[in-house]
Amino acid sequence: MRFTAGLAALLLAGQAFAGVAVQPDDAQLRYTGRIDFADRARPMLSWPGTSIEGNFTGASLAVKLDDQLGKNFFNVFIDGDLARPAAVIEAAQGGKTYAVASGLGPGPHRFLITKRTEGEEGGTFFQGLELADGGKLLPPPPAKQRRIEFFGDSITTGMGDESPDDGPDHLLKDKNNFLSYSSVTARALDAEAHIISQSGIGVMISWFPFTMPDFYDQLSAVGNNDTHWDFHSWTPDVVVINLFQNDRWLIDREKRLSPAPDDAQRVQAYQSFVQKIRALYPQAYIVCALGSMDAVQEGSKWPGYVRAAVDQMRQGGDQRIDTIVFPWTGFGGHPRVKQHQANAAQLTAFIRQKMGW
Repeated sequence: MRFTAGLAALLLAGQAFAGVAVQPDDAQLRYTGRIDFADRARPMLSWPGTSIEGNFTGASLAVKLDDQLGKNFFNVFIDGDLARPAAVIEAAQGGKTYAVASGLGPGPHRFLITKRTEGEEGGTFFQGLELADGGKLLPPPPAKQRRIEFFGDSITTGMGDESPDDGPDHLLKDKNNFLSYSSVTARALDAEAHIISQSGIGVMISWFPFTMPDFYDQLSAVGNNDTHWDFHSWTPDVVVINLFQNDRWLIDREKRLSPAPDDAQRVQAYQSFVQKIRALYPQAYIVCALGSMDAVQEGSKWPGYVRAAVDQMRQGGDQRIDTIVFPWTGFGGHPRVKQHQANAAQLTAFIRQKMGW
């Protein structure tokens, strides 16, 4: 049974969590993703899928967060059971301690905290952990040797992936990046993932005043800002780009760009962004994906734009780039978990073949 940290707190009422404090700058903690360490005592998580993990002893674990808006959700997994989180934290605005596990047996345990939501829900400052009396952190799990970076929109984030098929898919509680095709693929390939995604974003136009070419280089995912990610600090082996779904809606359906770009301009806009990524990562294998929403339905020109851009780059000498299209199943909403799993299986097999993984 899945339960929220709020429920966990009620179940654990009366149990002492005044044990051992673990500070955010403890060297035994492993952080993954674009995380803002401007203040080592208050690292900020904003991108979907960013995570904190570690090994510890003690019978209980509590997580201390200071959330900007009170809209973020986090998974907490214990002892490697990734089939379901031990707790889902619904972060309240401001600082709070969330009891997430108790009654653990003697010996070492493992925790993994992952951000389900994204930058539009605001940032969250991690303020440390509390372990039971006598508990301590142990050396962290080894770092993964493979690296994948994803650039995408709501599909890559996992918006609505846990929604019922016949229900709304915009509720924050149903957004879970851990079950998106991006995170599922990374786990299947035993790779560390950075997920640079924003629901509603496009290449030429978005549902808000900034596009992925404005956004891709930020350290913070909270809106369009002047923070800068250090691309030298982390280099992916594979880059997956899954964009253009929002461009299709906003240009073809909503008529938001006037004059509307012609086919050549659409190809050029996409190619220009991919070339920015190539300049950053000369050795990475780039997978230009599209789908699995209606940008790939029968008769759509948008997969052709992606293929044309990639073909032009290959003709120009770039042989470490290819395309993949996730098929549209006819489902009208954001992909649910089963569609993400199918897309992940397709992408995983594709990357294995290309990379020899």
